[in-house]
Parts: sequence; C-alpha cells; structure tokens
Amino acid sequence: PLPQADWQPLIGNWDSSLNQQQYEGNVELIKEKIAQGEIYQVNLCRVLTTDCDQSLLGLAGRLQQANPAPYASYLKLPNLEIASASPELFLERSGKRIKSTPIKGTALEDNFGEKDKAENVMIVDLMRNDFGAICQPGSIDVPRLLASESHPGLFHLVSDVRAELDEKFDVVDLLKAMMPPGSVSGAPKSSALKIISENEGERGPYCGAIGWVENGRAELAKGWLKVLPKT
Repeated sequence: PLPQADWQPLIGNWDSSLNQQQYEGNVELIKEKIAQGEIYQVNLCRVLTTDCDQSLLGLAGRLQQANPAPYASYLKLPNLEIASASPELFLERSGKRIKSTPIKGTALEDNFGEKDKAENVMIVDLMRNDFGAICQPGSIDVPRLLASESHPGLFHLVSDVRAELDEKFDVVDLLKAMMPPGSVSGAPKSSALKIISENEGERGPYCGAIGWVENGRAELAKGWLKVLPKT
C-alpha cells in the first residue's frame, strides 16, 4: 500500500502532440506502407499534456485502489514523477531464464476477433526474434499462446515467450536487444521505428519500461498509463 495522499482531478485543457489532421495523415501513411509490403503494423501514439501542480502519489494511490494492475508502480526522481497502471510484463529474468508476456488484444468481454489474435501472434514472433539474438539456440519457447486474462473492467489477450539467456550476455545486453518493447513499436521493428521517428517525434516514458534489476533477477513492466508534470 502507498502512503495516503490527496488527488484532485485535473480540470485544465489538454494539449496533443499531434493534431487531428497530423494523426489521420500518419494513419494513411502507415496504411500505404502496409499495402507496399514495407511493414505489417505500426503502433501510432500521441502524447497528451496538461499542467499539474500536485504530486502524483495521490493519483498512484487512486489507481491502486480502482485499477489494481499487476505491474502498477509509482516512481519519483529529481524532475521526474511517474504513476503507472501497467498490466503487461515486458521482461522477467531469473538467472538464465527470461520471459516476456506481450499483450495484444483488449475487449470489454472475453471474446476476441481474428485481428486481435493475428496481432498477438505477430508480436510473439517479434519477441522470439528479439530473444534469438541473445539467447541459447533452441531455448525459445511459447508455453502460453492467445490466453485471455481478466483485468479490472477489461479482458486482455496475452502470450508468454520464454528462453534461456546465452551465458556471454548480461542484463544490459538483454535490454539493448529488447528495447523498445515490440508491443509499442510494430513489426518489423526496425521499419516501424523509422516511421515513428519520422512522423511522431521523440517518445516519452509511456513507450518505455519501468521496473527493477538486482543481481541475476529482474522484472520490468511495459509502460501504459503514465503522467508527467510539465517542467
């Protein structure tokens, strides 16, 4: 449980990093790239900002009570404060064993369409490819594919990708090979990141990861809801 702290709803105006015309233009561009065979998918994002003159500790507490996400977190550093309600395990390490549980597919009911399933399988393949660069040959496994998980108010379609880290690599190599998370970039990742860089601009913590690393163990969640005060 987090310490008690007040939180007042934000009532100011919100600014978007992309206006409607820019966002829709990027959607059309991505569709053209898909039709040309350059990419399969791009996760297009925009950032909403507003003034905030209160600590996010109160927001984190409200999220913990109303939306108890399994990888929720609160982080405060100099000039940076983050409240996260992440349900998604990006990376877990225990010795040589590593695991990722990407989410692709969100619904109000436990019923997912073919598009959700196809996207999930695509991201699983992407994660397997990322693991392949740093893991022992033949160790990559998908013990759980297209499973439904119940979360507060929603159902998510999830899969598990597991492998054994090659002994010549450490957690720094692991993060370099896996970042940014495939579920917030696209496939092929290199092509998706190029389009994102050219049309979206610099991304913030929402499309990163947050967690901890200690000796041979680590647990990092993929960013979902994150709020940063303006500075």
